[in-house]
Amino acid sequence: MTLQQLRYIIALNRFRSFAKAAESCRVSQPTLSAMLMKLEEELDVRIFDRTNKSVTPTTTGERIIRQAEMVLMETGRIEEMVNEEKGLVGGTFALSVGPTIAPYILPRFIKHYREDYPSVDITIQELKANHMLESLLKGEIDAGIAIADNKREGVLEIPLYTEKFYVYLAESCWRKLPVFKPENLEHESMWIMKEAQCLRDSAFSFCKSRAKGHRVYEAGSIDTLIRIVDENGGYTIIPEMHLPFLSEHQRANVRRIEGDYLSQRRVSLYIKDDYIRERMLNTIADTFKKFMPEGMLTEGVMKWGIRL
Repeated sequence: MTLQQLRYIIALNRFRSFAKAAESCRVSQPTLSAMLMKLEEELDVRIFDRTNKSVTPTTTGERIIRQAEMVLMETGRIEEMVNEEKGLVGGTFALSVGPTIAPYILPRFIKHYREDYPSVDITIQELKANHMLESLLKGEIDAGIAIADNKREGVLEIPLYTEKFYVYLAESCWRKLPVFKPENLEHESMWIMKEAQCLRDSAFSFCKSRAKGHRVYEAGSIDTLIRIVDENGGYTIIPEMHLPFLSEHQRANVRRIEGDYLSQRRVSLYIKDDYIRERMLNTIADTFKKFMPEGMLTEGVMKWGIRL
């Protein structure tokens, strides 16, 4: 039994496909199949049931896979401790970013990170918060970036930055007002973003002051919301980092929100509570410092980085 064989069965369990598992492990499909068969012969047990349409772990296989995950996580911790002691930054790093955050940070993050840390083999995927937390606990990713206050036992949350919300108004909506107040638009349509809880909370909080019977519509992206407002009137709420995506004409339709208690979202970095790669996490923090708007990163990250 080898660590590589354990990696193969974990990948196969994750993808439930020999082709995808082999691709993720960067080996050929015949190699992965042969190594799995060798492990099953050695243990004298069938780990996966295979048919033409599916690959599923047996009952015993599920227990073996769980143990394999634990073995690889502990083995990885040994390597990480040695690298931390040597002050080395390298190896693999798997990061997830929430879909409502990714459009604003990933293009510049990837650019700076690749320039500054070419020895790190970083992979990034978009995951919603619940899937991110599950992947962290399974050891499938090293860290996740998502909206704050996602609680899960065994997961540590590190505040990363706070982003203001602005109101985007249709041209017919109170364009002369310099600051937005909910009561100013109680007779207008409000458009909110589906699957973005921070926006949903703010939106429905504003809606409490509106007369009953006015409808609240839902869309799938900020760009869609803005196009809906442009065509249909009303208003929506957009994060600060979306402002550069607006045309000069559209920026004239942006207004501040009076008061802070409903006009911001907090974003955090999530890791397992026993994670030890402090130096690697600080490559994330240092990269953010290069492109985030002034005053947005938390004071702790700006002054001291990330300390475990």
